[in-house]
Amino acid sequence: MVASMGPQGGDPLKPIKVLALTKYGRVGASSRMRSWQYHPWLERAGIQVTAQALLSDEQLGDRYQRGAYRSSDLMRAYTARLRAMQRRQEFDVVWIEKEALPWVPVCLERVLLRGTAYVLDYDDAIFHNYDLHRWSWVRRGFGRRLDKLMATARLVVGGNGYLAQRARDAGAPWVEVIPTVIDLDRYVVRSNRPEGVPTVVWIGSPSTSRYLSELATPLATLAQRIPFKLRVIGIELEIKGVEVECIPWTEASEVAAIAECDVGVMPLSDSPWERGKCGYKLIQYMACGLPVVASPVGVNIEIVKEGENGWLAGTADDWVARLQHLLSDQAARERMGQAGRAKVEASYCIQKTAPRMVQLLQLVAQGR
Repeated sequence: MVASMGPQGGDPLKPIKVLALTKYGRVGASSRMRSWQYHPWLERAGIQVTAQALLSDEQLGDRYQRGAYRSSDLMRAYTARLRAMQRRQEFDVVWIEKEALPWVPVCLERVLLRGTAYVLDYDDAIFHNYDLHRWSWVRRGFGRRLDKLMATARLVVGGNGYLAQRARDAGAPWVEVIPTVIDLDRYVVRSNRPEGVPTVVWIGSPSTSRYLSELATPLATLAQRIPFKLRVIGIELEIKGVEVECIPWTEASEVAAIAECDVGVMPLSDSPWERGKCGYKLIQYMACGLPVVASPVGVNIEIVKEGENGWLAGTADDWVARLQHLLSDQAARERMGQAGRAKVEASYCIQKTAPRMVQLLQLVAQGR
């Protein structure tokens, strides 16, 4: 570990100590991308990181299997989180992914954070879990829960402009935008793609499978016009009339599984929740040199430059036409894939964002 130097390059400053309160362990994509992948970079900059996940990898896997968390698991999770928060005075900064105590009255969380320099980090519009809830008592009692936390945070980091604007509207004194990014050292572009039937890829989890299901009709129509295979990473899914290959997700295999394909897709519904998403699937595809097709929702509009690195598709006919064009034109796929990779290297990789995250946490610790 390298200690930070003083203002004039003299004696090293006292190492900054950060308590990272994540929602999940490394298996949870949001926690892995927004927090865990930064820890080695922070340590190299002289920032000591102590991480505490609210929900473990095992608990998350059990939830995917059962459809819900076990009450006993949640009890243990919240007990461990409360113990971690009681140690907050041992740290210079408490870095919180989303919220420390979901569904707990905000007054308790604010008491547990009192006197603490804390940072809130968002890659999803989870405030809509509360303010758009179907039950009115939740909307009344919890609708402004996260806004109150944002207002007293030292810093709020949002993955896109939609999330950042919510923080500003809540009265957060300091708001920054840092996109969700990949590590270029992990993502290598294949020089020789497999010949034969081209492959469309989608990567996700059970919680996002509904978006892919919305493409069932367009993909079935497309299959009647042109041969292709759909690779689904992370879930089991069947689409009538479409050749589907489902493979399990692992952190070690995900890059190779994407890189073997030809076109990446990211369908989304157009609602407030989806407008808060950070387009991570698109960034993964582009990092592997794949052109993309995506719904024109939220940050997707910023990431996808039509005709340059991919296409936006707002209707079923658009999906069929855009995918048919790319699957039929290898030269276009290669050209757009190269442009996508270049965009990731310029703006959507940890090599660009980690130095900024280091700087922000140092400034928070210094009270600036």
